[in-house]
Amino acid sequence: SKMAGDFRFPEENEEIEIVVNVGGVRQVFYADNLNQYPETRLAELINCLSGGYDSIFSLCDDYDPGKREFYFDRDPDAFKCIIDIYYFGEIHMKKGICPICFKNEMEFWKVDLKFLDDCCKTHLSEKKEELEEIARRVQLILDDLGVDASESRWKSCQKCIWKFLEKPESSYPARVTAVLSFLFILISSVVLCVGTIPDLQVVDTEGNRMEHPMLDSIETACIGWFTMEYVLRLISSPNKLHFVLSFMNIVDVLAILPFYVSLTLTHLGAKLMELSNVQQAVQALRIMRIARIFKLARHSSGLQTLTYALKRSFKELGLLLMYLAVGIFVFSALGYTMEQSHPETLFKSIPQSFWWAIITMTTVGYGDIYPKTTLGKLNAAISFLCGVIAIALPIHPIINNFVRYYNKQRVLETAAKHELELMELNSAEGKATSSKSELEDLVKGGKEGPFHSSRLKVSHSDTFIHLLSEEKHYRTRLQSCK
Repeated sequence: SKMAGDFRFPEENEEIEIVVNVGGVRQVFYADNLNQYPETRLAELINCLSGGYDSIFSLCDDYDPGKREFYFDRDPDAFKCIIDIYYFGEIHMKKGICPICFKNEMEFWKVDLKFLDDCCKTHLSEKKEELEEIARRVQLILDDLGVDASESRWKSCQKCIWKFLEKPESSYPARVTAVLSFLFILISSVVLCVGTIPDLQVVDTEGNRMEHPMLDSIETACIGWFTMEYVLRLISSPNKLHFVLSFMNIVDVLAILPFYVSLTLTHLGAKLMELSNVQQAVQALRIMRIARIFKLARHSSGLQTLTYALKRSFKELGLLLMYLAVGIFVFSALGYTMEQSHPETLFKSIPQSFWWAIITMTTVGYGDIYPKTTLGKLNAAISFLCGVIAIALPIHPIINNFVRYYNKQRVLETAAKHELELMELNSAEGKATSSKSELEDLVKGGKEGPFHSSRLKVSHSDTFIHLLSEEKHYRTRLQSCK
């Protein structure tokens, strides 16, 4: 074929250069820089001229033989970041660029992701996790809406029970049942507290105080509800092992198990097991009923968000405990040293002074142990000032984790609904033929995970398709990220 633009090889000592125009931004590159990474698209441009126009247009969008200028209809902002690899050996993603779009740009320019700096890889990982969560939420909604005619009657019934108990938003009766379950938790917790009031207790034949029979009946009714709810959820769960090992389900078991163990010890323990302290064992087990208050987390998104924020804040909580531990040890030792010479000292030993240091640094101050010397009071003043600072420092990151996760959940919920609306729109236009099966491919994702599903083309969302399809849907500069 004819040489593109009458290409000639440069004379000796003449440096090879190419001109690249990306979205209106013109750049000049020299071969010495580009050949550091010969597998990249820009490095391939050096040798493509000798291959003719077919070789040229396999690498770029347009070419001007007169100016010997290569044209690319790509994002110039991302390109400016990517070319840093030829000068600095690493790439940093500029703020304001979508991480997924930037990843696609790197793939277009044939630059490996390993050259992306670790701080920018973190943003990319977070975005991928968000898309995974959106895909999972969409799949759950589609599962609830879809009806598989090939399923047996038992499978269909099992699915309906699971949806009825686990998804209160699915129907009005499901919402009523969720509210009723919430009320049973509150009633059971109130009964636990009221049953300890001496005036509401009765005395048995042996002179021991016990709960009023009416409160005992209410407790039995609540346990019956919790038991029925747990058994139905266990029977209808799609994955029995995952269900049993789930934290919230373990809490459910701990909430109802003490009742049956106490019942067994009361009626059978004394005769069959010859236990002399059955009553003490029963009382010890009854206090485990406080576990049922954690069942409220199942019905409260706020408690779930708080739990997640605390899980994500282990580092900050560890710092808080470390600060307090150091302060407690130091101020306890100083307080004991300064107070031991006083004849009426309350600081008998350093370990005993730990209690004083804890309640002082946390500004609780019960007053059961207090310094009596001037130096001791000065040490106490410094200790609670340091305690306030030590507690205040890690609190802000913990609050940020809570707010970030809470807002993120709202955004993901909105994004999932948006994807469903796009699916419905595309389906109505005849552009999507099998939304549910394609989303199943997305969630299962094969060996590569959900980001390499080749069948997901049910939406034109900026967040989904360009990441989740195996085909390379490269964005042009006119398709900037929202």
